[in-house]
Amino acid sequence: MDTPGGLPPADRRSAFSNAPMGVLLATPTGLLVDVNPAFTRMIGRTADELYGTSVLELVYPDDAPATVDAFAELVERRHTMRHETRLARRDGSVVPVQVTSSWVDETPDGDPPHVVVIVEDITDRKALEAALVHRSLHDPLTGLPNRILFSDRLHHALERGRRQRTPTSLLGMDLDGFKQINDQYGHPVGDEVLVAVAERLTSVLRASDTAARVGGDEFSIVCENSGRADAEALAARLRDRVSEPLRVTGGLTLPLSVSIGIGSVESDVDPERAFGALVREADDAMYVDKASRRG
Repeated sequence: MDTPGGLPPADRRSAFSNAPMGVLLATPTGLLVDVNPAFTRMIGRTADELYGTSVLELVYPDDAPATVDAFAELVERRHTMRHETRLARRDGSVVPVQVTSSWVDETPDGDPPHVVVIVEDITDRKALEAALVHRSLHDPLTGLPNRILFSDRLHHALERGRRQRTPTSLLGMDLDGFKQINDQYGHPVGDEVLVAVAERLTSVLRASDTAARVGGDEFSIVCENSGRADAEALAARLRDRVSEPLRVTGGLTLPLSVSIGIGSVESDVDPERAFGALVREADDAMYVDKASRRG
């Protein structure tokens, strides 16, 4: 089957073979009848291996249902459509691609109806998008979730708690005397302290817990399926771990201490109302703890 277009057959073949993106021709049922070298390199398979196979067989299994629907729509409407999916390479790795498919009616030269598919590897674009999303949801200094992601995780924890009939707890934590550390030793040392505290927090959390940096020296920990007793036990572990003396650049050893407040709700509370109440309870308890430590 020649590729369609107004160029002479030899020129059309050269354009097909030298296209920088993957190009393939398929029957209306999805069977491959021709592929260009760029596509074989992308997928890690030879042209001989691909001929006669279904293009849908190359799709990563998790993406197959959406791709099957998109191809069926293309055949039904006989137009051009764009679709993002993932293809499975021979070695088991996955390549994200943007697929532009066009229906071609029977040509004057006698070529039967077929589908022309242009496949663009969008690995770099997807990596950039993922990096931008991560940057927007995480604190650039500590790498912990920021306030935006914290709010999302807490909402999900409350909703899951109501569905599964489990309690949810929240720990609010504030470093004691952090301003003095910054003032006395400078912001680089202060940043080093924050990074170390974040690492200490995550070292004692369960996989289901989420620690976030929600302010300058303020952290919050979302605890799913955790009542007050569980939260109090976690708070004790956090206090012990974070309060260990920290050796920073220059050989200086700093004593650290934290104030921790706990909020908790049962499973029968509306998540929207529980969110604000839980945050206020943890904040109020943290300030009480800080005041008692000063006294």
